[in-house]
Amino acid sequence: MESIHSFWQLGDELLGQSKVLEDHKWLVAVSKLAEQTRPKAERRINLDLSKGSAEVQDLACSGDAPMNEVLGGYIFVCNNDTMQEDLKRQLFGLPPRYRDSVRAITPGLPLFLYNYTTHQLHGIFEAATFGGTNIDPTAWEDKKCKGESRFPAQVRIRVRKICKPLEEDAFRPVLHHYDGPKFRLELSVPETLDLLDLCEQT
Repeated sequence: MESIHSFWQLGDELLGQSKVLEDHKWLVAVSKLAEQTRPKAERRINLDLSKGSAEVQDLACSGDAPMNEVLGGYIFVCNNDTMQEDLKRQLFGLPPRYRDSVRAITPGLPLFLYNYTTHQLHGIFEAATFGGTNIDPTAWEDKKCKGESRFPAQVRIRVRKICKPLEEDAFRPVLHHYDGPKFRLELSVPETLDLLDLCEQT
């Protein structure tokens, strides 16, 4: 937890020391709460890594996370072609089926970017806005439908800290998997804390 504490201290200049300590205490408390309230039968949003070069539109989806589970973070997906646009626009996006889960994103939520071409997880980012639909409809514009984004489930982002990308074998063990290589894009608080820890160690 030491490294997570130092992660939140990065924003001291902007947030103030007391706010950072408050955030850290909140994360610890929410982490315990999330574990206590986790239902036995969870329906989750997932990503199948076995389809390395598959289009983002074809990501597997098994439904939304449970309503009473606290959202700790979120993984967005890109490839070598879309990653530069993600970072240049400071905007992350996913296909339409992810609209509801992306709408649950609030400002300050930790975000990560998974490049399925390189199989690396990039971070640390945070939400600069609430998640929404077509925040920028010109981003990843659909060539067949001008003015419409192929990835309308969007959130504005800012870089919290640039860390060395995590290789797949490093971050996979901390994520909840089901049905082989699939993992959900929505992160619980404990998963988020573990990923932040890994990023701090690189």
